[in-house]
Amino acid sequence: MTETAVYAAGGVLWRVLEEKLLVLLIHRTQYRDVTLPKGKVDPGEMLAETAAREIFEETGIRVSLGVPVGVSRYFMPNKLQKIVHYWAAEATDAAIRASAFVPNKEIAALEWVPLKKAAARLSYPVDMEIIEHFTRLVDEGVLRTFPIIALRHAKAVSREEWDGKDAARPLAPRGKKQANSIVGPLLAFGARKIVSSSATRCVKTVAPLSAALGRKIEKTSLISQDAWENGTSDARTIVGERVRTRKPAVLCSHGPVIPEILTEIALATGTLRGSYLGSASALEAGAFSVVHLSADNPGSGIVAIETHAPKV
Repeated sequence: MTETAVYAAGGVLWRVLEEKLLVLLIHRTQYRDVTLPKGKVDPGEMLAETAAREIFEETGIRVSLGVPVGVSRYFMPNKLQKIVHYWAAEATDAAIRASAFVPNKEIAALEWVPLKKAAARLSYPVDMEIIEHFTRLVDEGVLRTFPIIALRHAKAVSREEWDGKDAARPLAPRGKKQANSIVGPLLAFGARKIVSSSATRCVKTVAPLSAALGRKIEKTSLISQDAWENGTSDARTIVGERVRTRKPAVLCSHGPVIPEILTEIALATGTLRGSYLGSASALEAGAFSVVHLSADNPGSGIVAIETHAPKV
């Protein structure tokens, strides 16, 4: 929240039942309206983390975020502007069965409706616009996606302050806070596989994520800064394997190597390279770019890229 705006996040939950695409609408108790699951950002949260949390709190369904499907803006009665970021999110059968939702003082009911009927059921034009964005993804056949996340290591102790080898340079106190703060957002995108440069600052950046997932970090010198500086880096091999597996992955590396990683993702998926790659590559310490690829046909190109930066 700022002095003039309130930030929130949510999602368009979808499932396929008997070959029919359905989306989830919520009926709110107090307002007696029909809308999409969403909620305000808690202090210290990043938007993706908010979206996944609010979806779970309102529906009882745990999801991994897919492609972004738009931002709605409107003014509330108190004159503040509300800015809501939305993502597509598949609700698996297992997640739906695990939901413990019961009607409560905030949400009176959940309703799965065919996509073509969703806009007519919603109470607000801004929600209808999000459904329109979502529908375009469906029409393009790129709704089911998986992410490859290019993460720049968190803030490290400067070279001037470090006497040892560069690869052993540790995180600064701020970097340790950043490493913890990005766990929630990375989990929100369904991160499972963790691949890291062998440099200490990269490994320590993903250590909290590794602990949260209970999964080991795959360390490699192929995307290390030392390898980049001596001309032996090989982002192509790492990226190619991740595209072939079609599963969510985090690749933690260094500022000079991130552009190579994103370029190789574009090449591996037949995507035209453009200025958007430069923007997604210019990451500050602890920031990451999420590259969404079609799970059915990764070679059809990058579906979307979004960049997130830690708040600490």
